[in-house]
Amino acid sequence: MRPHEFEVERCNNPLDTIEHVASVNDWSFDRPGDDEITILIGAIWADYTMSLSWIDQIETLHLACAFDMRVPERRHMETLKLVTKINHQLLVGHFDLWFNNGTVVYRQTLPLNGGIDANEQQVQFLLGNSLDACERYYQAFQFVVWAGKSASDALDSVLFETQGEA
Repeated sequence: MRPHEFEVERCNNPLDTIEHVASVNDWSFDRPGDDEITILIGAIWADYTMSLSWIDQIETLHLACAFDMRVPERRHMETLKLVTKINHQLLVGHFDLWFNNGTVVYRQTLPLNGGIDANEQQVQFLLGNSLDACERYYQAFQFVVWAGKSASDALDSVLFETQGEA
């Protein structure tokens, strides 16, 4: 038996808050409709395209962040191994490999059920967490795709942290 569903009027479109955050951060964005916004964010390792969609039927904000990397078919299996290893480490969000075009995508959702409005802190976390995950693991994907490294070796090399002082 499903819980009772209540019709709740939403005060604000969550994408309005995202548009505001993008403007404050001076990020380029395009808002082709009420339920979609695309933001281009330049970072250390790559330029990331974040596409956010408001899915009204389930009151959820969906983010897909892609970087300009096409995985050749011969590297799909090792890339999938890397995706699995990375996803085991993530508490929020996950990476996917889209087979139709070989794109690596980071995805995350923000449920806003019951008419809850997205606040700036939630949006900053959503965008920041996505950007941090992509930046942290970008080189591992590069090592697997272009250097032919194994998923384990690629992940070990990007998670290497220097300790102590020289």
